[in-house]
Amino acid sequence: MNSSAATPATDALVVAHMPLVGYQVSEVLSRVPATVNRDDLVSAGHLALVLASRAYDAETGVPFARYAALRIRGALIDELRSMDWASRGARHRAREMSAASDRLTATLGRVPSRTELATELGTDVAAVDQARQDAERRVLSMDASVHPVADLVRDDAPGPEDNVLITERLRYLRAAVDTLPDRLRTVVEGLFLQDRSVAELADELGVTQSRISQLRTEGLALMRDGLNASLDPDMVPAAERPDGVAERRRRSYFAAVASRAAMTAAGHQVEAAGVPTPFEGDTRAARTLAV
Repeated sequence: MNSSAATPATDALVVAHMPLVGYQVSEVLSRVPATVNRDDLVSAGHLALVLASRAYDAETGVPFARYAALRIRGALIDELRSMDWASRGARHRAREMSAASDRLTATLGRVPSRTELATELGTDVAAVDQARQDAERRVLSMDASVHPVADLVRDDAPGPEDNVLITERLRYLRAAVDTLPDRLRTVVEGLFLQDRSVAELADELGVTQSRISQLRTEGLALMRDGLNASLDPDMVPAAERPDGVAERRRRSYFAAVASRAAMTAAGHQVEAAGVPTPFEGDTRAARTLAV
């Protein structure tokens, strides 16, 4: 099915999956300021569901619920972005800083300092502070005063778009850790989540300390590409041997990360509806990253 016009089949898909909109909107509203209007998000979600039903192609093998959920979530993020008065340039700088912070956090095993962020971005601390301020500014109310200019104030909390994107990245990060091959997961969790030493891990795995460092680098590189494969495909480097065994394994890992993240999202949607979810017994990595 892949038609731009409404049909009885597409109408049936929309009606059957209307609860998806409510689940997605509830999840978003739980992470954004109370000033965000639910009706605006619901309208955007319903439109995305209709468009998803018309664009869906069952031959891809992707369940419609998963496909529609991604389309709805993207539409909600776009709707939140439209509420953001910051310039496109300011948002671009904020995204660059967020990406740099993620890279340094993965490398250092802790939140980077302002100086470390500035060095990573090739700029100075003042520019980092400005990027943070640009990301934090939001229009909090459109009708709280008869003087619109009085409504433009600083909000030190993350904005709606930031909250949703952070939650999304954490979901994929948890999935990337949980889906690593056993030895790589042991090293990544041990070094970054359990504060274990290289020597301790080397003894446990029966390898040298230099091998632990190699496994750490390999695991972080695989996680980076696994995240980018779903969130920013253009950042995934082209394989030297696209048909090779190693590349097939990498692609299998990318697919597993996306699948696990989607299942986690589905579990959160069920929770938003007040129904128990089978994903409550998550791994230590996921629980730690969620804190």
